[in-house]
Amino acid sequence: MRAQPKASHFIDGEYVDDAAGTPFESIYPATGEVIARLHAATPAIVEKAIAAAKRAQPEWAAMSPTARGRILKRAAEIMRQRNRELSELETLDTGKPIQETIVADPTSGADSFEFFGGVAPAALNGDYIPLGGDFAYTKRVPLGVCVGIGAWNYPQQIACWKGAPALVAGNAMVFKPSENTPLGALKIAEILIEAGLPKGLFNVIQGDRSTGPLLVNHPDVAKVSLTGSVPTGKKVAGAAAAELKHVTMELGGKSPLVVFDDADLESAIGGAMLGNFYSTGQVCSNGTRVFVQRKIKEPFLARLKERTEAIVIGDPLDEATQLGPMVSAAQRDKVFSYIEKGKAEGARLVTGGGIPNNVSGEGTYIQPTVFADVTDGMTIAREEIFGPVMCVLDFDDEAEVIARANATEFGLSAGVFTADLTRAHRVADRLEAGTLWINTYNLCPVEIPFGGSKQSGFGRENSVAALNHYTELKTVYVGMGPVEAPY
Repeated sequence: MRAQPKASHFIDGEYVDDAAGTPFESIYPATGEVIARLHAATPAIVEKAIAAAKRAQPEWAAMSPTARGRILKRAAEIMRQRNRELSELETLDTGKPIQETIVADPTSGADSFEFFGGVAPAALNGDYIPLGGDFAYTKRVPLGVCVGIGAWNYPQQIACWKGAPALVAGNAMVFKPSENTPLGALKIAEILIEAGLPKGLFNVIQGDRSTGPLLVNHPDVAKVSLTGSVPTGKKVAGAAAAELKHVTMELGGKSPLVVFDDADLESAIGGAMLGNFYSTGQVCSNGTRVFVQRKIKEPFLARLKERTEAIVIGDPLDEATQLGPMVSAAQRDKVFSYIEKGKAEGARLVTGGGIPNNVSGEGTYIQPTVFADVTDGMTIAREEIFGPVMCVLDFDDEAEVIARANATEFGLSAGVFTADLTRAHRVADRLEAGTLWINTYNLCPVEIPFGGSKQSGFGRENSVAALNHYTELKTVYVGMGPVEAPY
């Protein structure tokens, strides 16, 4: 085992374990090697974590936003100093190539701590409302104990994206990573304590589908933030709504990426590849329905095939590797089943569709795959695959492609490639999605809000907007004169 933590959970500033919890293994997807053995949280562990958070939160909330932010910024510095170590752990946890994790995972988590640590003193202000002789004011107050439930594609980033705004706003958090990627969040918790975060404010517990309800339904939990699938989101949001808890849902997508015939071809292909193959296609915002205007369809496909087949697949710890394995055998099998459906329903396989011939048989690898001649009714065009499978669809004109792009239950993201910026803004305005890109794709700096619409969720991660989802407004009316009453 290469990444065995001191214990399975991190509660009240310390590693703890409970051998009564269901044992599970953390697998390195590139080789099938067991890199850690842990236990899922028992009800006693859940209670311990929530009790620690509830105890620590009031004193933390009484501190100034500046003081809270100072600790988060210190955590960001530590993460940057240990970027290599954290990136290697993220690669072992997820199978993503080190050339990717070293620039996109702990670094984006550090960005989140730094941003929220710096912006909170100004962003958490309220308003003064003059009312003649009287006046009122508002203030943003923390919610209390928040629960974060993470996905397996960006475990360290998600822990920070949820933890940073929650903490700087004065809340405490209990974070549950995916059982597929349990290791990174524990290191984030360690670093926060080292940076000076009081004990009990950021707790990490392991678990599976049976653990989530223990957190979501707990009476001391005020808010739940989930990154996950739409079916999971519906269950979690429904349970939270039954108790009127605050929720943020960052769910799945089947996002359109529209390429007009005047687009820069190389840039559009690069955007499509980033929006389908980065993180081995395991990104919720991916533009997996690539609509290409008919005039440039064949040149687009020819160059896309050439560039896709040049992708370097191999050992994720080798910095030359550009594409690693899927996170698990189950996920790879699911993606293969979609590839078979694509073939059976008449899509044209341009490239990929199998297992690379230069990798370990125990690794959960899959070739980057491109389908052409995809139609709107095909399964691969309607359902989220969550793997490196690109669907290329033809279109003729703007009105047509907007209608087809919007004909989905999802609304997470969308992209437009065109040299006509007037058209770019017009199309972006009409596409039904929460996050859009023009002449680029999948860039998510912490300064901008990220989130979806329709079945892709609600609420926002990142930017000042995220603080609104971890606080609530308190309004105070101040009477300055005698009270007149008709009684």
